[in-house]
Amino acid sequence: MHPPARPATIGDLSPAALRNTLSIGLRFRVGAFNITARSSLPSVAEGIAAVYPDYPILEHDAFIDFAVRVATPLGARAVVRPQVNFQFDGYQPFKPLPQAQAFPLLEWGLNWCAANHAHQYVISHAAVVEKAGRALILPGTPGSGKSTLCAALIQRGWRLLSDELTLTDPESGMIIPLPRPVSLKNQSIDVIRSFAPETVFSAAAYDTLKGTVAHLRAPHASIVRDNEPVLPAWLVFPKYQTGVTLQLTPLNRGQALMRLADNTFNYSVLGLTAFRTLSDLVRRCDCYDFTYSELDDAIQTFDTLAETQR
Repeated sequence: MHPPARPATIGDLSPAALRNTLSIGLRFRVGAFNITARSSLPSVAEGIAAVYPDYPILEHDAFIDFAVRVATPLGARAVVRPQVNFQFDGYQPFKPLPQAQAFPLLEWGLNWCAANHAHQYVISHAAVVEKAGRALILPGTPGSGKSTLCAALIQRGWRLLSDELTLTDPESGMIIPLPRPVSLKNQSIDVIRSFAPETVFSAAAYDTLKGTVAHLRAPHASIVRDNEPVLPAWLVFPKYQTGVTLQLTPLNRGQALMRLADNTFNYSVLGLTAFRTLSDLVRRCDCYDFTYSELDDAIQTFDTLAETQR
């Protein structure tokens, strides 16, 4: 018997084929979601080629969760200081952005689609990685260092489930993988380039509302395991501070629940379901506050947690 054929991936398309397919609708799977993306902008095709080569292309009859488009508006803004719009099923949830930010706009738009429409999950603003069959959840506000820490962990053997959106299934309590490119900002881009020189990034976009932004390609090993959910084991609230001594401080579960709820996009939509789901998650987890300044020390801390609790 021959092994099953490998599904076609975006990386199998030549640059010209990718541009042509993207102009009429590129259908691909990202973890829990099936997506159709449309754009005729070269920078969007280049961004997808850089950080999405390992994602499987869908058959034409596959169900699509999110149909999105990044396109220039009609009129003067198509040529004078050109802009771009993000569209979801024809709806434009954002104001236009400069055309140089087209690929980050696609990424931000996909986050918006999931956070505002995938209410079959409880969706928290948190990175989540896995080791030894258990998930480490890292909620974070801007500047907390969660994405930098997530990017470092996945370069040192942890599986990426998500950089931005933790999807918890209310029925099973398991974390559903959504291994998309990791969004990094400003100094974090060079930090990770120095930490792991072999990493691949999209082209940087400058002068966005978040500063300079680039997206890190997710590890191939994480993408091919995008159908493997995992139970949560650790809930850690990170905080990066220059020059501080590393501290991993146990956190009361009641406080952890309140803080996680504050970081959950659809808590008010799901109400009691969200409360029960997050309460169960917190009961399963060891909860901590975590302050760090050195990535190597942080990774050693989490590797030790994973080893000692097997």
